[in-house]
Amino acid sequence: MTFQEALLEGIPKKLPSVKPYDHTVNHAPGRKDILTAKEKKLALRNALRYFEPEHHAVLLPEFSRELETYGRIYMYRLRPDYPMYARPIGEYPARCRQAAAIMLMIQNNLDPAVAQHPHELITYGGNGAVFQNWAQYRLTMKYLAEMTDEQTLVMYSGHPMGLFPSHKEAPRVVVTNGMMIPNYSAPDDWERFNALGVTQYGQMTAGSYMYIGPQGIVHGTTITVMNALRKIGKQPSGREEEGTGALFVTSGLGGMSGAQPKAGSIAGCVTVCAEVNPKAVHTRHSQGWVDEVTDDLEILAVRVRKAVAGKEVVSIAYQGNVVDVWEHFDREGIRIDLGSDQTSLHNPWAGGYYPAGMGFEEANRMMAGDPEAFREKVRESLRRHAEAVNRHTAGGTYFFDYGNAFLLEASRAGADVWAPGGREAGPEEREFRYPSYVQDIMGPMCFDYGFGPFRWVCTSGKEEDLARTDALACEVLEALRRESPGEIRQQMADNIRWIQGARANKLVVGSQARILYADADGRIGIAKAFNDAIARGEIGPVVLGRDHHDVSGTDSPYRETSNIYDGSRFTADMAIHNVIGDSFRGATWVSIHNGGGVGWGEVINGGFGMVLDGTEEAGRRLRSMLFWDVNNGIARRSWARNEEAVFAAKRAMDAEPLLKVTLPYGVDDDLLEGL
Repeated sequence: MTFQEALLEGIPKKLPSVKPYDHTVNHAPGRKDILTAKEKKLALRNALRYFEPEHHAVLLPEFSRELETYGRIYMYRLRPDYPMYARPIGEYPARCRQAAAIMLMIQNNLDPAVAQHPHELITYGGNGAVFQNWAQYRLTMKYLAEMTDEQTLVMYSGHPMGLFPSHKEAPRVVVTNGMMIPNYSAPDDWERFNALGVTQYGQMTAGSYMYIGPQGIVHGTTITVMNALRKIGKQPSGREEEGTGALFVTSGLGGMSGAQPKAGSIAGCVTVCAEVNPKAVHTRHSQGWVDEVTDDLEILAVRVRKAVAGKEVVSIAYQGNVVDVWEHFDREGIRIDLGSDQTSLHNPWAGGYYPAGMGFEEANRMMAGDPEAFREKVRESLRRHAEAVNRHTAGGTYFFDYGNAFLLEASRAGADVWAPGGREAGPEEREFRYPSYVQDIMGPMCFDYGFGPFRWVCTSGKEEDLARTDALACEVLEALRRESPGEIRQQMADNIRWIQGARANKLVVGSQARILYADADGRIGIAKAFNDAIARGEIGPVVLGRDHHDVSGTDSPYRETSNIYDGSRFTADMAIHNVIGDSFRGATWVSIHNGGGVGWGEVINGGFGMVLDGTEEAGRRLRSMLFWDVNNGIARRSWARNEEAVFAAKRAMDAEPLLKVTLPYGVDDDLLEGL
């Protein structure tokens, strides 16, 4: 059977043979046994509804074993025989070019070189799923292959609800993930309903088919680290060969966190990144995202001293627990300049954070077999972790929360992470002793001005197409920089430097993709340049997208909207407005999720994908949608009285007469103090 025939087959009439469990692949940890006996029967009934009744007797014991062994029904038997990777768009059987592009993006998300747990259909973050099981994957790809440009596929937390009649201007796919009734968004609710097969955690770009490997976050991490260095007086050169002599200590080498060592190198740091999973360490080292590996703290300390003294630019993976690194460096008197953490603490009880003092496999066994004991081990580790960080910051370390819920979960564990009076304050006044990176850096310096993680994928799969798009993007940004006001000149310079060095930094993993931070003018200008180049036949079709972690895509009180101080940071209107507005302004697909990088029930986030094919219609859509996609967030941020956003809103209104944004009036503080 050819690749094309396999996609068109969908769920096969004849069951494929059972596949052996592949121990060479990085697998998701076993989930805890949370369902009652009655609920387990319901989970099995739910799984079997994808198959004709004649197969139920064969599949029932198999699915039951998966549920008992792994805590989920993945349907491993249905995993395709063909290699999983993003092929050139012309290789996909499709009646609609937009659908073929979506198929390409789905396969990129599940590419073993890209995905964290590919056989469990999890892209990153420990639980960020594209689908819940392989039947959903097969059925979705079949629907996309059959779709016309007058149909829309509805995706219901990984389940393809079906193809519905629509029209050419409508999105081809509408995706929701984990959209729970608010009172059912506790962590155990995810465990239960995901085990039942009725919802999933889509993370941000996992369940919306827009993940591009660690490159997707490396630019944002680079901007964060560069600006953190500026805050402590160590100006980065932005050239990888020029070191600052600064030591950056963090943890996590998974799909998202794996970007940290590369970002540290681009910013000119000595970077130490701890990771407990040996397979994750091997993956990032083999891909060149981390330079050196050690599992010996004494050797690490000697190496770090030498690297800092010589102002080397080097990244070192410590295969072990980051708590041990913080504590050992404290005993050794090694000064840490920058500190953070990017373990998946949105998912602390199911593989997102591994406690100190336990081996990786030992922790996995306890996680599934004795979840309450594991929870207490995690809490104990978080308290140790925070204590070690506090000792370093007392000596001058600049520590920032990287939006992974480290401070939130540490506070829940009883760690000393609150600002004075923070524990007793109300939700809006409650503050941690360390800032979120959005509060200190990304919010006021980027998001409020409209700068965020714009990205694109060359569907031809050709390196030369990516090189051409890099050049076009650089030309657009250079032209915009010449006209840009002083308030955004630093952002423009950082992004031009980034795109100029993109190829040299070997950022591509999986699809031929690129990311950079741009505002609405930059995104529209770059997209138009691409569409024109496609029309001239210079490059193939391009998929546009962005991280949900952006100006207006995400409402998250401890990350994306943590620098909103008018009391509205716990609302989610912006993310909902964003995805609705994108859907009728020309997006090819749209998505809205509960969850994301800070935890189930802690955030609502939305994203889009847009296919550029060189047509006038694509040119019209990109202008309409991209303008809204950014300025929706600027309008909300300006209403929150963020001065940078007020500046950006006024500038946008000057450029577009049809835009009318409600701006806030200031209030004299003396009037309020007199009450």
